[in-house]
Amino acid sequence: MAENPITPRYPDLGLTAAAKAEMKITGQDLEAKSFFAQLQGFWVTFITMFKKVTTVNYPEVKEPTAERFHGRHQLNRYDDGLEKCIGCELCAWACPADAIMVEGADNTEEARFSPGERYGKVYQINYLRCVFCGLCIEACPTRALTMTNEYELADSTREKLIFEKDDLLGPMRAGMIPAPHPMYPGTTDTDYYKGAITGPHPSQEVK
Repeated sequence: MAENPITPRYPDLGLTAAAKAEMKITGQDLEAKSFFAQLQGFWVTFITMFKKVTTVNYPEVKEPTAERFHGRHQLNRYDDGLEKCIGCELCAWACPADAIMVEGADNTEEARFSPGERYGKVYQINYLRCVFCGLCIEACPTRALTMTNEYELADSTREKLIFEKDDLLGPMRAGMIPAPHPMYPGTTDTDYYKGAITGPHPSQEVK
């Protein structure tokens, strides 16, 4: 008798009848499990249809940000109005995106902007590069730079996304005297760093 020329799709691997039967049962179990997994997926989709949606009508409705949200940067001041930035440039060195440029300058008795010897004359953050990682905050030795919860930074031109020092300086609180002005009488820059200055002195105001 001539041999069947048709090659079987699954050649006989020498398995016993019991092994073949077990493989058949296993395949049926996998198909059943697969069908059950599909039903579970459909059920999740079905019950989600009746849940309250989390979408808001932005910008009319704005969700509050998290407590440690990394938003726009802010340059801070001491309680008497002097700037905390000392122009050390550590934030610029720590920035992985090279988004910060700082140029320090020397304080003088006629024009003092911060305690100590130097202050940040030029401070610039390029938000076209910034990745909001917060490494600059960790590198700052005087807590001069912090991050706010402001996230609406989109603008019409690229130039407007390069923030200068005046854009980053925090607002003047009640009692503060705008720099430049002398340090609090009888104190050093260390007293400022320790938080001993809680407000301005009448002699600090430039006449």
